[in-house]
Amino acid sequence: MVLLVLVTALWAFSFSLIGEFLAGRVDSDFAVLTRVLLAALVFLPFTRWRGVPGGMKLGILITGMLQFGITYLCLYRSFSYLTVPEVLLFTIFTPLYVTLIDDALFRRFSPVALLAAAIATLGAGIIRYDGLSEDFITGFLLLQVANFTFAAGQVGYKHVMRHYALALPGYRTFGYFFFGALVIALPSFLIFGDAEKLPTTSLQWGILGWLGLAASGLGLYLWNRGACEVDAGTLAIMNNALVPAGLLVNLLIWNRDADLMRLMLGGAVIAFSLWVNTRFHPRARVLARAS
Repeated sequence: MVLLVLVTALWAFSFSLIGEFLAGRVDSDFAVLTRVLLAALVFLPFTRWRGVPGGMKLGILITGMLQFGITYLCLYRSFSYLTVPEVLLFTIFTPLYVTLIDDALFRRFSPVALLAAAIATLGAGIIRYDGLSEDFITGFLLLQVANFTFAAGQVGYKHVMRHYALALPGYRTFGYFFFGALVIALPSFLIFGDAEKLPTTSLQWGILGWLGLAASGLGLYLWNRGACEVDAGTLAIMNNALVPAGLLVNLLIWNRDADLMRLMLGGAVIAFSLWVNTRFHPRARVLARAS
């Protein structure tokens, strides 16, 4: 739990840094590729190549493809259509996906999570009730893909590590996570990247360096290790702790003139969807009490 709290504080600034200094200025595919490469370099010296089961390597690779590769490519693109507060608020769907995916892996299902998602969608509409443009819908859908793959990566890594209970420190195998992300990020940059929108200032390079080494390298490792130490209910709840933290940073520092009333009303409806999920979803209710 402590690890998840620490990473939440670390990530609270990341959304604003991307939205204020990189989105629309630096090619999103290049930004993601840079973060993947820097994070991979951090863990490369510690990676254990022998004595690690092939299934474990593949499992961690796939979670990296999902949680970092696909997630961040969609996340960066969403900033072209949504404001930073909207991006943060719409990440509130991630716990619902955590619950659904965890249930699926245990061959369980409850329609309550789908009802909660529908209510949360209403809340998202309230936030943009005066402009549900095509751009907004595109950004919203991109972010839902990011939310789903981020949830799938977390739950998947937790299950992989539980299945292969090796007496080996987690950092000795986490390099495979970033190698998996590279499988997605490199081809994406080569195919869709814009060479005319590379970083042009030391500030942009510095932010990319911080995001790659700290937010991605250290942050994703500590987050996934923390996820292995808690139940799915606690993990789902902690996915939403980033929302108020990130909003606070963005609204106080960069976006003081935002429509706070609309954000609060839409956010309240979305938060209500989470209450519905926690209150009426059998497993989520039990896990919430245990937390």
